[in-house]
Order: sequence, then structure tokens, then C-alpha cells
Amino acid sequence: MNRTKAILATSIVAMTLSACGSNSLFSRQRPDEMAVSRQAPLVVPPDFSLTPPAPGAARPGNETTAEQTLRALFGGESPRSPAEDAIIGSADGARADPGIRSQVGSPDTQVVDKGLVTRDIIAAPQGDGREASASIPGA
Repeated sequence: MNRTKAILATSIVAMTLSACGSNSLFSRQRPDEMAVSRQAPLVVPPDFSLTPPAPGAARPGNETTAEQTLRALFGGESPRSPAEDAIIGSADGARADPGIRSQVGSPDTQVVDKGLVTRDIIAAPQGDGREASASIPGA
């Protein structure tokens, strides 16, 4: 038992001391912090065709992130790519309403029943989530 401990201790000491060897950690080339390079000065772009805002007009970009997301998802008719036109044409999509995205969220839209959990999530009151809680069914 003593012999095993001695061999183990010797090997640990040998590995520890081998880490102190020269591995070029302290002899590597470092950047010179006194060598400062100059950068080109800032240049004002020559186009000054910006128009000042009209008094009393709504500020552009005054939307929240949620409003921007809804506008991007359900923003009405948008141009279609040729691939999308081909797919819609083969599915007889000429009869489809081009503004269907804006009508999807209306309360009169008929949807497939996805179950009680989905219905509970959709019917949950809007909030900021501070009083949100979770429960494990059957526990």
C-alpha cells in the first residue's frame, strides 16, 4: 500500500513540475502597447437631402416590437415570388383572397379544435407575466 502511494505521489509531483517547463508561454511575442496606429478621420456624407419632420406628425419608428411583429406577420397583401406563384397556381390559388393574413386573427374565423390546453392559452388574459404560475397536472 505504501509503495502505491509513493508511486502515485511521485507521478503527481512529476506532472506538476513538468508543467513548469518551457512551453513558450512567457517567451512569446507580445504586441507593443506603445505602438499606436492612426485611423482615418470621420467624413460627413455629401447627401443632405433629409427633410425635417412636419410639426404635429407622428414619429416614424414609434411602434413597439409587438406591433412591428404583427405588421410583419399579418401586414396585408405583399408581392409573391415566382416559386410561390407556381405553387399557388398549381393549388388553384386564384380563388384565394390576397388579404387573408389580415382576416386570420378576426373572431369570426373558424379554426380546428386543437384541444383544451391550446384553448386555455388563447383564452388567457393578456398580462405582463408577473403573476404567471405553472402547475403539474395530477400532482
